[in-house]
Amino acid sequence: MQRIHDPQVRGFASDNYSGVHPEVLEALAVANGGHQVAYGEDEYTARLQEVVRGHFGAGATAWPVFNGTGANVVGLESMLPRWGAVVCADSAHIHVDEGGAPEKSAGIKLLPVPTADGKLTPELIAREAWGWGDEHRAQPLVVYLTQSTELGTLYTPEELRAITDHAHAHGMAVFMDGARLANAAAALGLPLRAFTTDAGVDVLSLGGTKNGALAAEAVVVLDEAASHGLVYLRKHQMQLASKMRFVSAQLLALLDGDLYLRTAGHANAMARRLREGIEAGIADGSLPGVAFTQPTHVNSVFATLPPGIADRLRQRFRFYDWDAARGEVRWVCSFDTTEEDVDAFLAALRAELVPVG
Repeated sequence: MQRIHDPQVRGFASDNYSGVHPEVLEALAVANGGHQVAYGEDEYTARLQEVVRGHFGAGATAWPVFNGTGANVVGLESMLPRWGAVVCADSAHIHVDEGGAPEKSAGIKLLPVPTADGKLTPELIAREAWGWGDEHRAQPLVVYLTQSTELGTLYTPEELRAITDHAHAHGMAVFMDGARLANAAAALGLPLRAFTTDAGVDVLSLGGTKNGALAAEAVVVLDEAASHGLVYLRKHQMQLASKMRFVSAQLLALLDGDLYLRTAGHANAMARRLREGIEAGIADGSLPGVAFTQPTHVNSVFATLPPGIADRLRQRFRFYDWDAARGEVRWVCSFDTTEEDVDAFLAALRAELVPVG
C-alpha cells in the first residue's frame, strides 16, 4: 500500500496521535502465522497472565480488550450491582470524554466531585459517598481514580492508600483508570504494584494504546472479590477479541521487559523539556503572557496563552484547548516525540508571541 500521510508531521495534541512502536509491530509479526485458539485460549494470552502476575501480584488476572473506554466500562460494570454508583473527579475521563458510555451502556450512575488538580481525597470522596441504605439514592459503591490524572498530576502511594482505606471502610471498592499507568510508574520510579495492588486498588484498566500499542488495553482484577462476571461482560460489551493473541502480544511487548518504562519515560522527559523551555522563556521575557495551570508530572503540559495565539500556533502543530474560555491548552508528548520536535514547537510559540511582547 502507498503511504498517503506525511510522517514528518508532528503534533502535541495527544499520545493517541503517535504510531505503533517498532518493537510492538515486531511482536505482532512474531505472533502472526499458523493457527492459535481464538477468544483468549492462545499461548500469548496465557503468557500475558504470567507477566501481569509478575507486575501486580499472584492474584492478578488480565482481561484484554480493545480500548480504554471498553476497559473502564467493563471493569466498572463488573464491580457494581444495577443500583450502584461511582464517585469520580469532575474531570474524570468516564465523566467528560466517554460519550456517556458508562451511563448508556452499563447503566452506571456517576457522582462527580469538583477538584482543581484532578485528584480525589477522602474528604472529597465523602461529599458524594453517603446515603447507603437510602432507596431514593443510587448507592455509592466504587471510587474511580486515574493515575496519572487527566490533568497530568500524580497520586503518591500514600495518597492512594488513604483513599482505598477510606473507601474500603465504607464498603466501597476502588477502580483505577490506568490509561497512562506506565507514565506514572516512570515518573514515580516505582514498580506497578507499589501504587496499585500494594496501595489497595481492587481493579484497574491497563493502557497500552497511549504508550505505543495499537488497540491493546486490559482490565486487570487485583482483588477477585471486587469483580464478578467479566467473562460474560467483556463479550456483552463487545470487547472480546476473537484473535486475542494480537492484543496480548502487544501488551507482552510492553510489559515483558522494560519497554513500557522506556517509552513512557521518554514521553515524560520530552514534556519536562517542553516545560523547562517555556519556563526559560517566561523568565527571559521571550514568551510573554504564558502561564502554567498544573504541575508537569508526566507527559502533558497545561498552560494558558494570550488570545489568538493557540489558533495561529495550531496551523503548525496540532493540540487541544482544555478550557477555551480562559485560554487554557494541553500539550502532550509521545514515545516518539523528539528533542527537535520540542525545540521546533518552542521556536514557533516564541515567534507567535513576539508581537504580543
